[in-house]
Amino acid sequence: MSQSADQGTGAATGTAIAVTGVGLVTPAGADEHSFWEGLCSGHSTARHCEELAGLPVDFACPVDSIDLDEAVGGRSVWRMARFVKLAVVAARQAVADAGLDPAVWDGGRVGVVLGVGVGGVSVLVDNAAKLAASGPEAVSPLLVPMMIPNAAAGEVAIALKAGGPSLAPATACASGATAIAVARDLLLGGSCDVVVAGGAESVLTPLVVTAFARMGALSTRTADPAGASRPFADDRDGFVIGEGAAMLVLEREETARARGGRARALLTGAGSSTDAHHPTAPAPDGRGAQRAVQAALDQAGWQPGDVDHVNAHGTSTPLNDAMETTLISRLFPHRPPVTAPKGVIGHTLAAAGAIEAVATVLTLERSLIPPIANLDALPDAFPLDCVVKEPRHQRVERAVSHSFGFGGHNVALAFQRT
Repeated sequence: MSQSADQGTGAATGTAIAVTGVGLVTPAGADEHSFWEGLCSGHSTARHCEELAGLPVDFACPVDSIDLDEAVGGRSVWRMARFVKLAVVAARQAVADAGLDPAVWDGGRVGVVLGVGVGGVSVLVDNAAKLAASGPEAVSPLLVPMMIPNAAAGEVAIALKAGGPSLAPATACASGATAIAVARDLLLGGSCDVVVAGGAESVLTPLVVTAFARMGALSTRTADPAGASRPFADDRDGFVIGEGAAMLVLEREETARARGGRARALLTGAGSSTDAHHPTAPAPDGRGAQRAVQAALDQAGWQPGDVDHVNAHGTSTPLNDAMETTLISRLFPHRPPVTAPKGVIGHTLAAAGAIEAVATVLTLERSLIPPIANLDALPDAFPLDCVVKEPRHQRVERAVSHSFGFGGHNVALAFQRT
């Protein structure tokens, strides 16, 4: 493996992983181009949802712009829960974008790592109601394979004829980023030549939305859904729940080059840590999260001052945004520009880290940083350079993407322009 160092950073290019394809299905759009346009518009996708009518929080960021059954196609669609369909569509997009063909690749060398937080909860709830109302015979024999969180990884592997390792990490809202970090390890360890990695989630059901609302995690701006997700704003009051999926095709840089593939960006580092503090609240000092970010920088061979941009977790909750501000201002005193996609697409839970990884790749490619929706001015206590109101044209060479989850899970990914 080549060990030539990148100019001025100390990063070994031979240890970098190439992002050769991306695919997304999000509230802002069901493909890369519409997603990017929606993200750069800075307008929230939140709206009132009929299925949530009558609840204290009756709005969310759903995926509206695609017929998932039609997009998946074939007879297998009937056995898939919604989160699985989202994952399959995003995975197919990513593989096509990478210029790879599952019909001819060596599937035994292809892995799938797909983070999911909850799984097919709507299927579980529906069948629980059927059991209570009509008895055991009303329960679907497909309940288990549709419900289990690893169903998405399994169905993606089937769709892509991928016979390598198939894994389903569950680290709550960090799951998509964890999947990408695990994929990097599989490639560097030689277990795979290609890994399709990311996250998927769809839990816009009354039970789950009510559960998040009862714990005080959701915004209660029912009169103004589009203004509810407001990362880092002084008057933020909780996140807006969303759904979606994003997948990345990852390969060793030299392997991608040898087959004539293009590297859209390089994944140069991935760091993970645990707060060991509280089941849902982040450690206020941000020291646990900082360990993950520092680990990603160390793997990349970067100093903090090398980072040109931060894609923040930015949930719009009082605790997370305060903690993340402390982390960013302490570790990056040179104030790299910060964005937070959840202002536009809401919090897609397990999919968030993967969607935001794709957003970071697109920022590196296009020298454009999307704005944070609903943020006009930062609180005086938040010494950050947040991109607001309109996209910022700026060449970005190196960027980090943060993901944090209930349970104290922290993941940071370091990406570099090619």
